[in-house]
Amino acid sequence: MAFAQHAQNDSDGPYTFSSRPRPAENHSKYREPPSPQSHQNSNVIYTNIMYDRRVVRGNTYAQQTVQADVAEIQRQQESRKRTVTRKRASELLRVRTPEALHGRKHIDVQTELYLEELSDVLETNNTECQTDAFLDRPSTPLFIPTKSGKDVGTQIEEGELFDFDREVQPLLEVLVGKTMEQALLEVMEEEELACLRAQQRAFQELRKAELAEVQRLEEQERRRNEEKEGRFAQQREALQKEKEVVEKLAACAYTQQYVADLLPAVFSSLRSQGYLYDPLEKDIETNFVPWLMGDVNFNLEKRHVARQLLDMIIYDATQNQLRRIS
Repeated sequence: MAFAQHAQNDSDGPYTFSSRPRPAENHSKYREPPSPQSHQNSNVIYTNIMYDRRVVRGNTYAQQTVQADVAEIQRQQESRKRTVTRKRASELLRVRTPEALHGRKHIDVQTELYLEELSDVLETNNTECQTDAFLDRPSTPLFIPTKSGKDVGTQIEEGELFDFDREVQPLLEVLVGKTMEQALLEVMEEEELACLRAQQRAFQELRKAELAEVQRLEEQERRRNEEKEGRFAQQREALQKEKEVVEKLAACAYTQQYVADLLPAVFSSLRSQGYLYDPLEKDIETNFVPWLMGDVNFNLEKRHVARQLLDMIIYDATQNQLRRIS
């Protein structure tokens, strides 16, 4: 497929194509030789876009002076006007930074996550593309007419071309020699393998003996370490017990010395607070004396009540006698 492109590059608009892609016509398999009239004929349909005049070349960022339809130009101008109007409206609606204070000025700072070097000069690269070249037409093969008639025959007698015994003897010598050589190699390999097995068995026996000796030495060293650790543990335990006995003796001596002065003071304090007392005295104070006082109070109350009754009787008798007299 060959595409006829018509590119427009504006500072504010995207790239557009003025013509739709169409299949190439008169496409031959092989490349035709150039003719003087092909360069003069302006109506030739190009099949290689590298020679198509409608393909824009060079820097695509620069303004390209190509001819376009009037309607397309008007549409691009309207689009550019709408873009400018939209930018102006967005600039008016955008919240602007307040003016800097006296003696200060604003500085543009990038706040993006990845810093980017800003430059007024755009980096441009020229890129070219090349379609597959046409294949050269192969040379025309020579014409060979079809063969007709009978071929010429030749009679060969027995023994003229091949002697079996003479031709087979070298082959047999080679086969027998190779067979003997292979047999000898196999025998030597078997002997070598037998020697290797014997060496391997001797090595394994020696290795087993060394492993047994190593295990015996490790076991002996382990028993020695266990016995040494046990002796250390016994010694530590004995030292710990001795230390505990010394601490207990010191604690007993300190306790006896402390209690010797503490017991009299404690007993005196308990006696003063009433914790140590005579049972008989305590029984008299708590049981007998309260009972006695209660009985005495009861008897006194009875006497008081009797006296009050006697006083009332006397008062009543006196009042009755006064009434009678009066």
